[in-house]
Amino acid sequence: MTKNDYIATPKRTKEILQTYDFSFKKSLGQNFIIDSNILRKIIEYAHIDKTSGVIEIGPGIGSLTEQLAISAKNVVAFEIDQRLIPILEDTLSAYDNIEVINQDILQVNLTEIIEKHFSPDQAVHIVANLPYYITTPILMGVLQQRTSIESMNVMLQKEVAERMAAKPNTKAYGSLSIAVQYYTEASIVMDVPKTVFIPQPNVISSVLRLVRRDQPLVHVHDEDQFFALVQASFKHRRKTLRNNLQTYFKGTLDKAQIDAFLRKADIDGTRRGESLTIEEFARLANTIYSA
Repeated sequence: MTKNDYIATPKRTKEILQTYDFSFKKSLGQNFIIDSNILRKIIEYAHIDKTSGVIEIGPGIGSLTEQLAISAKNVVAFEIDQRLIPILEDTLSAYDNIEVINQDILQVNLTEIIEKHFSPDQAVHIVANLPYYITTPILMGVLQQRTSIESMNVMLQKEVAERMAAKPNTKAYGSLSIAVQYYTEASIVMDVPKTVFIPQPNVISSVLRLVRRDQPLVHVHDEDQFFALVQASFKHRRKTLRNNLQTYFKGTLDKAQIDAFLRKADIDGTRRGESLTIEEFARLANTIYSA
């Protein structure tokens, strides 16, 4: 097969869309990639080889799926749009290492999928061009399942990718940065122009690489309370940490108690949430919730 025969070309993509009279659903955030070079770069950054198992989310008409099938041992792709299932059966018919499942990834038990479709010693990765409207729920849902997935390599809105990979004392840094980096090492590996999509999105995209940590970055006594405290600390970004905590703990802790906890955790309450590292947030949460 030559590069011109790949699904991810403007000509072939348009032919497939016309053959099946396919209309894009805005509600599903469908944007198909028409540049196979971009797809191969994504796969290269994901370190996919002939031993790898891959889970794809939202294969569309199979542009990325095809390139993954060429590079990986096997691919399991989850597509929520029933209309795309017969199209994928056609476009991917030349490959015997792809399983397409018509299911919402948010409803999937990934541990069961991994046990069923991949061998125990196989490295499993997520590689996906994610629908922008539901990027965060998908990624957080996967992370919170605590599976054996080694990495997630996903295309998403550049602004969201920057928030997930952000460091303290930057505008993009917030509770989402901490939630993602608690579980993974996050890095943006490339930007992707609008011109490689049909239809073209209104925003620039980035490819985010998330590598699972063997253990969460910090130890906390209670994860739910830790993440709630972090969110509260960013509730009003222009307010000090002390003020945000006073609002959050209103009726539970008074000002003097909050100040005492801040002193005990060795954190200046006049700082803003965006200046605290994840280690400092963990120390503060553990100080408050172990009292």
